[in-house]
Amino acid sequence: MAPIRTALLSVTDKTGITDFARELSSLGVQLISTGGTARILRDAGIAVRDVSEVTGFPEMLDGRVKTMHPKVTGGILAMRSKPEHMQALAEHDLQPIDMVVVNLYAFEAVAAKAGATLAELIENIDIGGPTMIRSAAKNYQDVAVVVSPADYPAILAEMRQSGGALSAGTLWNLARKAFRATADYDRVISAHLAQLDHPGPLPVVLDVRATKLMDLRYGENPHQSAALYGQAGKGVAGAEQLHGKELSYNNLVDLDACWQLVNEFARPAAAIIKHTNPCGCAEQSSLAESYRKALECDPVSAFGGVIGFNRVVDEETAREVAKLFVEAIAAPDYEPAALEVLKAKKNLRLMRVAAGIEPLVIKSISGGFLAQTADTHVLDRSATQVKTRRAPSGEEWEALEFAWKIAKHVKSNAIVFARAGQAVGVGAGQMSRVDSVKLAAMKAVLPLAGTVVGSDAFFPFPDGVEEAARHGATAVIQPGGSVRDDLVIEAADRLGLAMIFTGVRHFRH
Repeated sequence: MAPIRTALLSVTDKTGITDFARELSSLGVQLISTGGTARILRDAGIAVRDVSEVTGFPEMLDGRVKTMHPKVTGGILAMRSKPEHMQALAEHDLQPIDMVVVNLYAFEAVAAKAGATLAELIENIDIGGPTMIRSAAKNYQDVAVVVSPADYPAILAEMRQSGGALSAGTLWNLARKAFRATADYDRVISAHLAQLDHPGPLPVVLDVRATKLMDLRYGENPHQSAALYGQAGKGVAGAEQLHGKELSYNNLVDLDACWQLVNEFARPAAAIIKHTNPCGCAEQSSLAESYRKALECDPVSAFGGVIGFNRVVDEETAREVAKLFVEAIAAPDYEPAALEVLKAKKNLRLMRVAAGIEPLVIKSISGGFLAQTADTHVLDRSATQVKTRRAPSGEEWEALEFAWKIAKHVKSNAIVFARAGQAVGVGAGQMSRVDSVKLAAMKAVLPLAGTVVGSDAFFPFPDGVEEAARHGATAVIQPGGSVRDDLVIEAADRLGLAMIFTGVRHFRH
């Protein structure tokens, strides 16, 4: 156990610092502090020594120089187990410092301000803080380093129980957090300064850093190791699991796919995902009706699928879902009665997901990574072009817009047959577009007569449109851009179809 007799406090984030300092003082810890932190402690009636009193040297250069002094760094770095270190402290009248409580200048907050100048950014790069943190973390066997107010309660509880000391395990855990804090701080500074001369959404250096949230039983297959990384409370990665057995790698991939899809819709929506592709999706006046309509699309494929909802799951919806074997559900929340119904299925994973869309989509390839901005395109009807002699009817327009949203989330080549608010047939991942049309028609359980077709990319030949019309489709939405667009439009006119060009492609690989 390391006894804590002297603590140095210098924090930018003042959350809880007066209560923490008061408790330390009550445990007999002598407090040393700097600048604004010292003023706050004195105003709270807490006895504290200024760093300048310890060093015999005044703070200067607008506070840039205050803690970088041998009487501070020496007191932190001296190893108590080495007699020569302790003798050196005595010879030079240096006091051991047993705890360093420091957090850093808020560089990230300043960088986030519109119009922050380079001078402001540079001025908010902390120098003394990281020096003290790293010094204390390096000498973790003897010095406690505290970088987060969240750790104050646990530290005080342990010190009260042990008579003012901290265990070796606690010191080591605090040191690891400290090194992580300084690494993250330098990373933010480096990344932001690099972007100053290279503005844009794609970073000059791709720095992917995330905390391991859990180990997974395996990856896509049992012979592959896997883990989940992310931020607690953010998106699917940080979702709260309310019930069910442990998540698998494939569960998480499918949960993310359904969560992204249902959040395309303003009205109550349900999406059923199988192997990252929607096998059903609907948007209706109620969540239960959305689920029923989604299930109608392909009830065979829905077995063992993953479901996403964009509303709080109510009891009626839960009772409908409980009739089917489902692997997992993603929703913003669940009514208590709905939870009671769904928890009766012991293996069903229930995830409460908070909003969160990553600005970059990152994939690994051999030797590197690919990064792109997220596909957040929203269709603007006024920006589309009617390319056929016949324009869509009002009902067709609703169905076309709905099909377009779903096609964005289907693996390319993607074809979606739909009615307003309901997917009817989905053709995903085929090597030719006409085969995707054939597959979507083959998978359809509901009648295709009177449906519309959404295509994530252009039709390279008229055959895809001709195949869709053969199954009863009346309108098509696609990006356009093929060298044979004229032939495709001619075929649509010949078949009496309405055709819309969006000018935007939605490949998903």
